[in-house]
Amino acid sequence: MTTAVAAPHAATKTNPSAAVLKAELRLFRREPGALFWIMVFPTLLLVILGSIPSFRETDASLGGLRLVDTYVPVSVLLSLIMSGLQAMPPLITGYRERGILRRMSTTPVRPSAVLGAQMGIHGAAALASALLTLAVGRLVFDVKLPSQPLGYALALALAVLSGLALGALVSALARTTKAANAIGSAVFFPMMFSAGVWLPVQAMPDALARVVELTPLGAAAQALGEAAGGDWPAWSHLGILALWTVVLATAAARWFRWE
Repeated sequence: MTTAVAAPHAATKTNPSAAVLKAELRLFRREPGALFWIMVFPTLLLVILGSIPSFRETDASLGGLRLVDTYVPVSVLLSLIMSGLQAMPPLITGYRERGILRRMSTTPVRPSAVLGAQMGIHGAAALASALLTLAVGRLVFDVKLPSQPLGYALALALAVLSGLALGALVSALARTTKAANAIGSAVFFPMMFSAGVWLPVQAMPDALARVVELTPLGAAAQALGEAAGGDWPAWSHLGILALWTVVLATAAARWFRWE
């Protein structure tokens, strides 16, 4: 019995980050709200919109695409908005507010392990939701899978990184859970608009589309749409995503406080 008890402690000492990741993943699975909004809601929205007959008709202004085709990348981006802005910041801020991160700083398990675990879990959840959206779009509404899979994967990876970096910045700026919810909500709706939730970027007037493409999710929507159509994403869109990721991550690292 002594040996059986000592082994987990030894494993925790040698790999504390893995222990933190396992614990945080277990807690994440117990949050039905987060699971619904990240994993289910984006695909559910696609199903609701795709059930509207006019969304399944080709539109000359969209280059012969249907509205449901353009809403697949929108639903993909919605999952990372939910993950990065609505789920992660209140959780991390709550840890800081309750002194959990401060107490962890005196143990072999550093607070950075919690932050890394949360970003990894929420990033993986957003990617899983994206795969679910693509599968439902294909099976239910006959939406073509991305014709440029490598370009699509690159654009999606950059989009997830920029979304997590934005969430980390909100976590850095907010000192309380209420503040995290308020800041996250203030950023949430502009990000939804730029992702094309109310109007796909492809259908926006040219002047508005050019402005939206300068935002991380606007550039992501365009890059994903280009890759879905078989073209390699424009380097300008990928560059905007990479630049936003670096800027947001640097700002989050600069202003983040463990207590």
